[in-house]
Amino acid sequence: MMYDVLIVGAGPVGTTFARYMVEKGFKVGIIEKKTRIGVPLQCAGLLGKQIKEVNILPDKLIINPFYGAYLHSPSNHVLKVAKDKPAAYVIDRVAYDQFLAERAVDAGAELFLKQNVRDLNLKNTGVLLTNGKKDYSGRIMVGADGSDSIVSRKLSMGSSDEKQLQAAQFLVDFGRDLFDMDCVHLHTYSIISPGFIWVIPLTTSTARVGLFGNFDYHTLNNMLKMFLDSDQDFEGYRVIKKYTGKIPVYNNKKKIVKDNVLLLGDAASQVKPTTGGGLIIGFKCAQIAADAAEKALEKDDMGILREYNANYGKNFKNELKTQLMVQKIFSSLSDDDLDFMFRKLKEEGAEDIISKYGEIDDQSSLVKELFKRGILFKILPKILTRGLSVLLG
Repeated sequence: MMYDVLIVGAGPVGTTFARYMVEKGFKVGIIEKKTRIGVPLQCAGLLGKQIKEVNILPDKLIINPFYGAYLHSPSNHVLKVAKDKPAAYVIDRVAYDQFLAERAVDAGAELFLKQNVRDLNLKNTGVLLTNGKKDYSGRIMVGADGSDSIVSRKLSMGSSDEKQLQAAQFLVDFGRDLFDMDCVHLHTYSIISPGFIWVIPLTTSTARVGLFGNFDYHTLNNMLKMFLDSDQDFEGYRVIKKYTGKIPVYNNKKKIVKDNVLLLGDAASQVKPTTGGGLIIGFKCAQIAADAAEKALEKDDMGILREYNANYGKNFKNELKTQLMVQKIFSSLSDDDLDFMFRKLKEEGAEDIISKYGEIDDQSSLVKELFKRGILFKILPKILTRGLSVLLG
């Protein structure tokens, strides 16, 4: 089967890109190895408010809006930050993935499930499947097949230097009302830094509790259990379900375009270095890639696809560079450093500044404001000196 655009992977970024291309008048095929879109859940499902600006999000798929967060240090010094309007949403992520796939199909994309890609021939963008009965090809090939992307491996000539972090998450019933439904909880510990533990309330008595880090799934599960066991407020909790997932490590040198092949989403390591979140960036990149792909197909000039890579850099280079800096500094901090930082931030009134300037998907604005006001160098000289030594070393 021949398409203008052939997409490997029916995740939310791939199907959003598919919808854009169909709406531009092109024939689009999507192949997906799963039997059911979005299953199993592999995400915390917390999206910044920008989601409503960059893609469709039906209100019925929003479980709860959040206005702020409680930020906890290792010794439980707490910063509360909040906004007047929703800053983020926790969503039914499985249903959202399925919704976006349905929108792509309704627009005219052809979706093929249970198609496990065994090999690719990037010279003619042919796809060979494990059942040996079907071949697909396209004028443009798109790898939107996640952190273990076969398209990405082919594009990098089999390079094995792609780094990933493991994530684990529990759905927990605490048996009684515990949570302020306006806020999420984020817990920092040096052992998992720059990862963290999240507690995302779904109701006043249930929550998604998870973390990510440079550990195997078994170790992360034990860490979550220890975290839950150590808090007296959580006594009697019950784990309803366990989830696992992988988060690609952002790679600013990753090749995302070659000839008539491009990568999107996790396959392109388009994730925030500080949180591992990728949907907002992925959706924005889907639009950037679609604009480049439209020109390339209309002019029959695949060299135009390089505009996608260039515009991706223009839109995200500075923000991701700032987040990489923050990530490296946090990775160098001890628990004592983190406690010191939280105490001093609270003393300096940083809660109000974070509330005003902090955004899940735009952290550089907050860093610039803290720097401009002199707070970074005023309250964190020891930590900054160590962090800068890490960056410069």
